[in-house]
Amino acid sequence: MEAPFENIADTLTARAQLQPHQEAVIFPSGRDAFGRVAYTHLTFAQLDQLSTQVARGLLAKGIGQGLRTAFLVKPSLEFFVLTFALFKAKAVPVLIDPGIGIRSLRTCLKEAQAKAFLGIPAAHMARILFRWKGAGWTHLVSVSSRSFGSMICYQELLKAGAHPSAPQLPMTRSEEQAAILFTSGSTGSPKGAVYTHANFLAQVRLLQKSLQIQPGERDLCTFPLFALFAPALGMTAVIPEMDFTRPGSVDPLKIKEAIDNFGIHNMFGSPALIKRVGAWGSEQGWHFPSLQRVISAGAPVPAPVIANFRKLLPESAQFFTPYGATESLPVAIAESRMLLEDTQFLTREGHGLCIGTPAPETEVRILRITDEAMPQFNTLDLMPVGQIGEIAVAGPQRTLAYEQRPEADRLAKALEGSSGTIFHRMGDLGYLDSKGRLWFCGRRTQRVQSSQGPLYTIPCEAIFNQHPQIARSALIGLGKIPHQVPAICIEVHGTLSPKARTILFAELRELALRYEHTRSIEHFFVHPRFPVDIRHNAKIFREKLKIWADSQWQKRSLSPAAVASLAKPSSLNS
Repeated sequence: MEAPFENIADTLTARAQLQPHQEAVIFPSGRDAFGRVAYTHLTFAQLDQLSTQVARGLLAKGIGQGLRTAFLVKPSLEFFVLTFALFKAKAVPVLIDPGIGIRSLRTCLKEAQAKAFLGIPAAHMARILFRWKGAGWTHLVSVSSRSFGSMICYQELLKAGAHPSAPQLPMTRSEEQAAILFTSGSTGSPKGAVYTHANFLAQVRLLQKSLQIQPGERDLCTFPLFALFAPALGMTAVIPEMDFTRPGSVDPLKIKEAIDNFGIHNMFGSPALIKRVGAWGSEQGWHFPSLQRVISAGAPVPAPVIANFRKLLPESAQFFTPYGATESLPVAIAESRMLLEDTQFLTREGHGLCIGTPAPETEVRILRITDEAMPQFNTLDLMPVGQIGEIAVAGPQRTLAYEQRPEADRLAKALEGSSGTIFHRMGDLGYLDSKGRLWFCGRRTQRVQSSQGPLYTIPCEAIFNQHPQIARSALIGLGKIPHQVPAICIEVHGTLSPKARTILFAELRELALRYEHTRSIEHFFVHPRFPVDIRHNAKIFREKLKIWADSQWQKRSLSPAAVASLAKPSSLNS
């Protein structure tokens, strides 16, 4: 049966018809003479009309049907206009987090076969300086008021789109490609997940169902990609003053200012941002009476961070932690009361992190753990309730392929033999409990494979995070698979003298001995600052920590056999 005519941009047009004069986007444009923030905005009608005009301008300039378009634009009014315009023109925006690094960015642009480059002037300077070639640029668009050389500027698109002879918008079928979204590359090289319009529409539908989002709400958007969902859901997207590449360094006062200025109903923030604002706000005695829903995703959100932020909220407010990935979002959703009242103690005892119940229309399977491809699975490959395996998901929101990565597709996609449904292997380990709740135990590639059996990051780290001197910990495996020696890297509050470090290591060893799953952990390293992802400032690069810890071995000229024989944790001081 042929797919229906549907475009993710249709959600904007529908909202423009239902609520034309409601603000769709509110953006800070500067400060007045008294230091008060000034804002500019677009209503739903204006955003829909402008994006249609720009889409017709793009089509007039040859940017349309399936053209891969690198999109490097900072959050702004134009960010929203151009994104919806690209969808309407049936171009395929290639969305890449600049934080992945110059070399990876170049590779991603080439891999995605991008031929058009749409960006702010600084992005074009980087394109020239670092020789980003894509698949050979055929169209260059600068988000500026003036054109440079052969580049088309934003004003030219508006002018071309307003001309009576400009092409009309094409019809779109839901199975057509809508965008390529690159993963953060936090556990490997970034991969481009191919999104269809049906994927985006399913995400909007599932988020609305799961979070009970209502049109007319005001949403504080602190993560650019999630900001695009706000207009599609009928919410006003309020953009705060912040550096979106460094959420962990956000100025809490500016977040409070935006919440107070607009009576924000909904807020999305990375765990690092939530932690910073919650800690600051608790100290200052802040209260946000208008804030009824907080959403935090991108990495596990510790229960103390949730509890701290809840102090700022009305009792009736909800705090959601959706679980998913670039390839499939949402997969499961938990509300804070489940985490703080029902499962927090189990998490502290090393049972993993509860990530909620599966989202509507979503199927979850727990597969036996393997690093090899699993083209097809059956009941013999499924783990029973309560046993850890790899999380696999299916549903209308999950993507079916990566761009130009057949080997990644082979490893990440699996066909359920009984139903013929294609599941996406999340690369995450976890289990389903007897109540149907999904638990997260860490990444498959980050498990430690020792001669005594596997160890999983989240259950092990939870034990050591109980210690009051530990800011956070990370499980790593020293040496080579399958005879890795488990070790814990730690960040501490403050500084440690040599004597205090020896005492701390002894106390951590005592903690380890209390639990069966950590009993084999004898070695500890103090690291000054964990490497984390730029996108969320929360995912720990354990692979980098392993390289660092292995180098400490080499400096001491210790063989794996010698290390295994060490009895004193303090002998591995770093």
